[in-house]
Amino acid sequence: MIVALDGSVLMVAQPGLQRDLSATLAQVQWTSTAYLLAVAGFLIPAGRLGDRCGHTRLLLIGSLGFGAASAAIAVAPSVGWVIALRAVQGLFGALLQPATLALLRQVYPPDRLGRPVALRTSAIGVAAAAGPLLGGFLVAEFGWRWVFVINVPIALAIALFCLAARVPEADRPVVRRLDAPGALLLAAALALLVNALAEVELHGWGGHRTVGGLICSAGVAALLVRRERRSPSPLVPVAVARSVPVTASMAMLLFTASGMFGALFVSTYFLQGVLGLDPLGSALRALPMTALMVVGSPLAGLVLHRLGARTTALGGTSLVVLGIGWLARTDSGTGPVAMGAAFALLGAGYATVMVTATATVVGDAPPGYAGVVGGLKQTAVNIGPAFGIAVAAGLLPPGGAGGAQAELWAASMGTALLVLAAIAAVALLPAALLPARPRRAGPPEGGDVRHPEEARRCLTSPSEV
Repeated sequence: MIVALDGSVLMVAQPGLQRDLSATLAQVQWTSTAYLLAVAGFLIPAGRLGDRCGHTRLLLIGSLGFGAASAAIAVAPSVGWVIALRAVQGLFGALLQPATLALLRQVYPPDRLGRPVALRTSAIGVAAAAGPLLGGFLVAEFGWRWVFVINVPIALAIALFCLAARVPEADRPVVRRLDAPGALLLAAALALLVNALAEVELHGWGGHRTVGGLICSAGVAALLVRRERRSPSPLVPVAVARSVPVTASMAMLLFTASGMFGALFVSTYFLQGVLGLDPLGSALRALPMTALMVVGSPLAGLVLHRLGARTTALGGTSLVVLGIGWLARTDSGTGPVAMGAAFALLGAGYATVMVTATATVVGDAPPGYAGVVGGLKQTAVNIGPAFGIAVAAGLLPPGGAGGAQAELWAASMGTALLVLAAIAAVALLPAALLPARPRRAGPPEGGDVRHPEEARRCLTSPSEV
């Protein structure tokens, strides 16, 4: 919740931050980009580290670090300090997210993960919805710095819970060493990718910075794959890489998030630039999406328990595709009820996909690797929106939706949304690979928790044990 709340309140605080610190628009954008790059780059290493050192410990460190970074931002003297501290905040945020998913796996058996995962998704939805309201109040009454001050008591409360909680010990891989060079290569590859996607809106797909960033990201990724194949302790273990439910859930999340958040990007500009609504009016039009995410998550958990992952995922993905397709048919004459229904489909479908994919990823994680699969899942959730927004920005005419561009922009909106619906529809393919029936609890697994190939490598590399 603290991560979702922080991200949503920041958008409200950015105009005041820009005025107070005499920052440029590009610098203000970097207050978000620096955080996103740090989170995306270090989620998987953070999950791998939690599998080795304990997720409760990492949640404690992450919450205290997140709170300390927030307090430092609240007294930052310049925008440069804000950008640097936002990157530090992102590093600690990367520790928080895989740890919460891994702790759910430690407490609940795989066949009972649907409900707690659904509650987690609902809490994120509530935080994201409350963020703009809370942020607006804090900025109006006290100033932009208070949107970071509010993180401090929340972080301290999480830390106290970590100290008081008694979580069952999870099986851990015997290999203790973290592949630091591999982690740095992964962070560099993801950071270059996210930064290149963020540049599409400004420079287009053919811009030198976009193309150069994508090429550099691919080059670093190739070096990473080469190292991972030779490493005795890869960041993504063989047992995780070969898990069909885990990889299918990752792909489903990636494409569904791309389609949905790209559609939200297009719709926001349409509502404000073409229909002339203010930010509050635009938020009210999209409110059914948030409401269905909050209410629909627990229902999705029940459906998952009764029908299984495959049927639930296919249904949720279909709702997202239908919602984007419905938005593609809207124009200036579409009423708020019809548009609200389209957003409601989006919210219900995305909540269903999130609950199903998260429960499948965490539930099917090989013993001892819940953290790394949680990091993989969060990485997909971060990369997907960046890709979807980049696609949408590349399909729309430059200059925004206002003024003389409004008619051309409105004509391009339908095409962009149909492309995004097609991207979301690709998620139906991996969804069909998920388990067909609800998972039943089985006897606890014993013996060596490592994949046979990794166990053999450890026997031949005693220095890694």
